[in-house]
Amino acid sequence: MTTPAAVEIDHRDRALQAAFCDYVPQVFRTVDFRRWCAWGEWNDDYRAFVVLDEGRVVANASVMRMRLRVEGREVIGYQLGAVGCVPSHRGQGLSRVVMQAALEHCGDAPVLLFANKNVLGFYPRFGFTPREQALFGAAFHAEPGGEPAPVLELAEADVRAGLVSLCDEGLAVTERFGARGHARIASWYAATAFSRPLRQLRADAWVFASVEDGTLYIDDIFARELFDLRPHIPRLIDQPITAVHFGFTPERWWPQAGVVGEDTEAYLFVRNLALPPGPHRFPVMART
Repeated sequence: MTTPAAVEIDHRDRALQAAFCDYVPQVFRTVDFRRWCAWGEWNDDYRAFVVLDEGRVVANASVMRMRLRVEGREVIGYQLGAVGCVPSHRGQGLSRVVMQAALEHCGDAPVLLFANKNVLGFYPRFGFTPREQALFGAAFHAEPGGEPAPVLELAEADVRAGLVSLCDEGLAVTERFGARGHARIASWYAATAFSRPLRQLRADAWVFASVEDGTLYIDDIFARELFDLRPHIPRLIDQPITAVHFGFTPERWWPQAGVVGEDTEAYLFVRNLALPPGPHRFPVMART
């Protein structure tokens, strides 16, 4: 039996994009790329390497070009996502075909990915090493107050453009292990209704944040300059809180924060990438 070749899909191929969008929910039941594509967020940084069967995508490994931040340095690398094979075509080695094509595209550059616990034995075959991710938080008592920070809707094109601008030109949320220019990953979470609300603290400072059970969760901050978050907390909450938790390493935004657990919702694997010692958390809104 001849091993099929992988086909590359980029942002210009609308027909194959549609086939990719049909593939995704067959493998990841709650995931959908259609709205994100309709928003025009698939750009030249995102490529899908697929196996086709009569025009249908049956296996895929996607690659997102990333501007990684590692210990204060910018490193161009890649992040893999949506790796899998439809149930009807499993056991034929197709996931290996698309993984090899994706990694050939990445070359010797750093590569990372997040996987679920069911496939932890798969990625080390391709040179990936698992790395632990921490959860960060701090005790903080606050009551709602002041004018609530307005919610911005990423369904609006001008809001998406504003997020791209803040993300490209502003501060990286962390210098330990993070990213810049990941607005189109963040918009995917909004397009699929997986994100917390995007709130505007001021014209040049937007945050994804919401309250659950007395804890304020801040998943990402897009800002042009560093500022003190604490006076703004009352504008982000609609009930009293006793703690703040972060979706990233908060060394620059909340230096007093500490490790409050291990991030076990998604398991990090890296290839050709040396990470800083000590606890860190790759921003949740920059994960594909």
